[in-house]
Amino acid sequence: MSDVILRAKGIRKSYAQGISELGILKGLDVEIKRGEAVCIVGASGAGKSTLLHILGTLDHPSEGEVFFEDDNLFAKSEEELALFRSAKMGFVFQFHHLLAEFTAVENVMMPCRIAGESKAAAKAKALHLLETLGLRDRADHFPSQLSGGELQRVAIARALVRRPQVLFADEPTGNLDSKNSQMIQKLFFQLKEQYGLTLVVVTHDAGFAQKFSRVLRISDGGWAQNSF
Repeated sequence: MSDVILRAKGIRKSYAQGISELGILKGLDVEIKRGEAVCIVGASGAGKSTLLHILGTLDHPSEGEVFFEDDNLFAKSEEELALFRSAKMGFVFQFHHLLAEFTAVENVMMPCRIAGESKAAAKAKALHLLETLGLRDRADHFPSQLSGGELQRVAIARALVRRPQVLFADEPTGNLDSKNSQMIQKLFFQLKEQYGLTLVVVTHDAGFAQKFSRVLRISDGGWAQNSF
């Protein structure tokens, strides 16, 4: 088995802008090894989040291919891709995107329930993760009753509940104060080791970026010279 878990070739992304096109990504190649912690940085609007969303198959490239191990992801149907993504990938965003009408444990259970797992099995997995993240006593609280740091930890638990191989995070500390930001940063690396995750994280926080084993910098739609 190859050490490379995620490989992108010739990734281009452009958007129609009147009669012309706005090019965001201009032919990017990247390989990410199993168990790596990779950070993507760059100026605002450089295409960091766009690339992350394409690598995670949340968005399609205008051109190019993404492989998970030897599996050509965009050769799959949308239904096949959704099932694959649910089983192999987890996502954390700047805003937690929890559903307000559900408790913390119900939010974490949701990916398992959507995948067809029983309520009892999903709840057991969710409670275990919430306990791991120090939130067992907050399991029955609604999002409106949780602090910013607690909300993001619930979102991380939801991302991990189906035991993904790759965890993608888009500005996961961007909406937190300094104390909670440091706590979440530490948590990502603890969880990486505990669950054998591959991390792919977009951040504008230079201090956070310095903690990664590899930092990739996007500039003008391509890789900056000091990226690799």
